[in-house]
Amino acid sequence: MIPESFIQDLLARVDVVDIVGRYVQLRKGGANLLGLCPFHNEKSPSFTVSPTKQFYHCFGCGAHGSAITFLMEHTGTSFPEAVRTLAASVGMTVPEENRSPRQQQESARRKAEESRHTQVLDAAQAHYLKQLRASPAAIRYLKQRGLTGEIAAHFGLGWSGTDRHGLSHVFPSYEDPVLVESGLVIESEDGRRYDRFRERIMFPIRNARGSLIGFGGRIIGKGEPKYLNSPETPLFSKGHELYGLWEARQAIRQEGQVIVVEGYMDVVGLAQQGIANAVATLGTATTPDHVKKLLRASDKVIFSFDGDGAGRRAAWRALQACLPVLRDDIAIRFLFLPSEHDPDSYVRELGAEAFRACLGDAVALSRFLLDELASRHNMDEAEGRASCLHEAKPLLASIPECALRVQIEREMAKLVQLTPEEMAQVLAQQPAKPFAPASRPGEGAPAASHGPGQDAGPPDMGYDFGGHDFHDIPAEESEYPEYGHFPSQDGDSGSAGAAQPGRQQWKGKGDWKGKGDWKGKGDWKGGKGGWKGRRDDDVGGFEGRRTMPSLAKRLLGLLLAHPELVDSMGDQQLEVIDHGPHLGLVRDLIMLAQSSGARHVGALLEAADPDSDLATVLKGLRADILSQEDLPDPQTEWDDALRRIEFDAARTEMAKLAAGGLATEEGRKRYLELSSRMNVLKGAGIR
Repeated sequence: MIPESFIQDLLARVDVVDIVGRYVQLRKGGANLLGLCPFHNEKSPSFTVSPTKQFYHCFGCGAHGSAITFLMEHTGTSFPEAVRTLAASVGMTVPEENRSPRQQQESARRKAEESRHTQVLDAAQAHYLKQLRASPAAIRYLKQRGLTGEIAAHFGLGWSGTDRHGLSHVFPSYEDPVLVESGLVIESEDGRRYDRFRERIMFPIRNARGSLIGFGGRIIGKGEPKYLNSPETPLFSKGHELYGLWEARQAIRQEGQVIVVEGYMDVVGLAQQGIANAVATLGTATTPDHVKKLLRASDKVIFSFDGDGAGRRAAWRALQACLPVLRDDIAIRFLFLPSEHDPDSYVRELGAEAFRACLGDAVALSRFLLDELASRHNMDEAEGRASCLHEAKPLLASIPECALRVQIEREMAKLVQLTPEEMAQVLAQQPAKPFAPASRPGEGAPAASHGPGQDAGPPDMGYDFGGHDFHDIPAEESEYPEYGHFPSQDGDSGSAGAAQPGRQQWKGKGDWKGKGDWKGKGDWKGGKGGWKGRRDDDVGGFEGRRTMPSLAKRLLGLLLAHPELVDSMGDQQLEVIDHGPHLGLVRDLIMLAQSSGARHVGALLEAADPDSDLATVLKGLRADILSQEDLPDPQTEWDDALRRIEFDAARTEMAKLAAGGLATEEGRKRYLELSSRMNVLKGAGIR
């Protein structure tokens, strides 16, 4: 911990004007200096820097702070990094005496590790650039996508080559562990190594400071997955980073807005057509961390998604991530392209001006929120309007107190045919917890009523964990079969049966049996490793009548009760988890444990970001995990769960392919591959 006395001494020696002046053009304006605010788009300066008081303040967006704060907000550095940067600029050394020798050693080890990772990533990038210049096939592919050499150079596009051991020519010590740790090389269970990226166009991923932290690769021929990211590493976390943000920083300021798309090629394709202010999430749903970074870049954000069901579900998840950070001085909108187009194909076929025109027609967040909620219910009936309001309450509760929230609540009141006073009374009667699951058939509340031809829409991404709700975990546990062979109370281990809608069976004392009925005293006790929750609707209980924990919660509980599982986990298992629905928190826990070395729920809590969903989950689960006893064979439980996740993912994909009629040879081939894999899983006892 850096002593407060040192911080004050440092701030006394640095000049905030010099620090801010490196990034913002300032001019004299009385006793202070004026400039255009770097934290939001403006045409007339409202950003002031005070040489006497040594702080900056923006009268437009409210940003303010010291030289340290400015570096953190503008460059994305952490507090210790900002302090060390400023200290170095004035010849000061950050004191370490308040840190134990072990802490100092750990800090030095972490810095050396990050430096080593950066070095190998930079060497790999140089290799990929060289490979691209020597590959006619890769160059031809980029030209077919309408890209010029100039735009390819701007984004640093490369080519991985086709050699399974191509990086062995770059790194003489191909067995160096850092190659695996940095995500460049995969080590199989038998110890053999091979390059992670092959036959792929390489997209370097940079952080807010422009440092290389990982790669994305797009295959140019047939094969799966189409896009492949670097795994989670000490430098790279896909839930925190945005592709193209570094490259787009100047265009975002010039345009006054940032466009969020779904893929690397969308970003590069738009830039090729002169729309250079686009960024992309890295193969994951939009997270609150993404939204915070976007709002630091611009006060106007437009999410551009496909118009199909998957695009609308992605947009809904993005909306949920935006709600907690809404304020009156920002604008967040949603653009849905025709289902046959993504941004890249749209701009190549119809041109940049057509896409810009679409941006002008993007739907406001408030309108998307209200329209989406209304589409899930029959608004011609009192029951449908009441159900709509019930689903809206936790979403409204997630919005900070501001004028925008008042406006949305009034619009919602009109939608459900209530006066503003009646609406306020309903909301005050039972304050909603943010992102609580909506009422569903068989859960002790009226079913949502849908009009003819109306789709219920994507499921809510909420679940109650001891009073905390998370959009990463669905309320729809009935969609999943039972996972693992969790022992019953009498010690017998039972295999899960096939899932039937509305008729899941849990065998053991205090059974949960069929159609949402609870039989027993309210606790589900699946043996020594079971989840014990209260059957009430207060904070800490489970809402609704179905109290069986979701798949994500059960996997989290298994990992926390048996953290040694993390030590044997490889990339293949993580890829399986990636294919499971709503398992982001499970992966976050695995990566936290692997990166921090923590193997106890208390240590994991210390290592986790205190503002993250994962930290809140750990707090909610801590007491229950500590009271559990060990399972006889946790590895078997875990392996069985992964096989079932893979089985369900394959079954879902086969159903989608079958619904499409298997009209293409590629679709038929994929269907047979999945069928063969499902047979293998069935042979392992998965049904």
